[in-house]
Amino acid sequence: MSPDKRAAQFLPFQAVKGLDEALRAKEKITVPKIELSEEMFEELDKKMHDIRKGSIISCVYFHKGEYLKVTGMVARLDEVARILQIVNTKISFDDILDIIFE
Repeated sequence: MSPDKRAAQFLPFQAVKGLDEALRAKEKITVPKIELSEEMFEELDKKMHDIRKGSIISCVYFHKGEYLKVTGMVARLDEVARILQIVNTKISFDDILDIIFE
């Protein structure tokens, strides 16, 4: 058997294209969005009023069935559009769970 044919038998075989990605997506555990209590909402509202453009913060937010945390400089705080932008990540006010000042 030639070396090329011998090597080919050890190459990974993928019978169904995209199967690996589909399996990884299936493994992802989704969580329901937490509804803020009145007390949690008031605390978050106070923190939101303390945010200034250029400050460094961490934000925990809901996105596509999971909670993510992003840390960075506040690039934009748009109260009309209700968007908080940290570096390149745009977050709707309605999806924010917590703000941590660094």
